[in-house]
Amino acid sequence: MNASVDLAVPTGILADADIVTLQSHMLEEKRRVADPGDTLSWIISALSISAKIISAQLRRAGLDNVLGSLGNQNVQGEDQQKLDVIANNVLMRALGAREGVMVLASEEADEPVVIAGNRADERGYCVLFDPLDGSSNLDVCGGVGTIFSILRHDRRSTRIADSVLQPGARQVAAGYVLYGPSTVMVLTTGAGVDMFVLDTAIGAFIRIARGLRIPETGATYSLNEGNRASFPAGYRAYLDWAQANGYSSRYAGAMVADVHRTLLKGGVFLYPPTQKAPQGKLRLLYEASPMAMIIEQAGGQALAGTQRILDIQPTALHQRTPVLLGSSAEVAGVAEFLDRAD
Repeated sequence: MNASVDLAVPTGILADADIVTLQSHMLEEKRRVADPGDTLSWIISALSISAKIISAQLRRAGLDNVLGSLGNQNVQGEDQQKLDVIANNVLMRALGAREGVMVLASEEADEPVVIAGNRADERGYCVLFDPLDGSSNLDVCGGVGTIFSILRHDRRSTRIADSVLQPGARQVAAGYVLYGPSTVMVLTTGAGVDMFVLDTAIGAFIRIARGLRIPETGATYSLNEGNRASFPAGYRAYLDWAQANGYSSRYAGAMVADVHRTLLKGGVFLYPPTQKAPQGKLRLLYEASPMAMIIEQAGGQALAGTQRILDIQPTALHQRTPVLLGSSAEVAGVAEFLDRAD
C-alpha cells in the first residue's frame, strides 16, 4: 500500500513569494531617500546587527548572570542595569564603525561621542538611541526595547556635538526594536511605517507589514496611574472621563512595549508631568522625538501637552518632556481636557 503524502502548500511568511528582508527594503528606499554612498542603509544595517546581538544577550541573560543592577546610576540619575551597559556598548561599537556616522548620542552617556577624524563641514549623520528602554522590566522577564533616531549632521553647528540638537521634524529616520516573544523592528524613513520580525533561523529581519496605520480611535489608555495624584488637573479630568466611558488601562512599564501596542491597536499613551518631574520624565531626543515621528507617519498625533513634539527645539542633550501620543481622535480628546484646565 502506498502511503499518501500531504503536499499542501505551507502557509505563513515563508510561503509568500515576496519575501523582503530589511536590507532589500533599504535598497528600495534608496530610490526615494537621497543617500550618497548608501550611508543611511549601512547605519540601519548596523542597528539591525546590534538588535540581533542584544536579542541574543537577553535570551541568555539569566543563564549568563547579567540581570540586575550594576549598583551605580547613569547620567539620568537612574539605576543602571548590567544589560543597559551591554546594549549601549554593542550599539556604540556597531555604529561607531560605520562610515558617515558623525556623532553618536546615548541616553546612558553624559556627552555625545564625536567619531574621530570628522570635521564640522563634512556630510554625515547623527545617531541617537536609548539602548534598552524599560530595562527595569528585565528581572521579571518583561518587555524591553531599543529606540533610535537618525539626523543629518547640521554643518551650521559651531561644535560637531551640537548637531544633535535639532527638532524632531528634521529626523531622516526613526524606529524601535521590541524584544518580546519575537524580536520586532518598526522603522520609518519618512514615507510611512514598516514592520519587520527577526527570523532567527536565517538571521534576518523579514518585512511583515508595510504602511502601518494606527487606528483612528481606541478605547484604551496607557500610563502609570500610580502617579495620578500629582498629575496636572487636565490629565486627572481625562482619566475620570475615560473610566466613566468604559476605557481600559494598559501599561507595560516600557515605552517601546506601550507605544507598540498603541500603534497596532489604537488608543493613547501618556507620560504627564508630575510634581517630582515637572518637565516630564521621558527624554525628548532619545524617546519622544523618534516615537513621535513613527506615530505621525502612521497617521496619529504626538504632543507635549498641547505642543507638537516634532516642533520642539532642543536646548539640552538630555532634555525631558511630557508625552501624549496615539490615535488622532484620542489625542485630540485628551488635548481638549488639557486646554480646559489651563
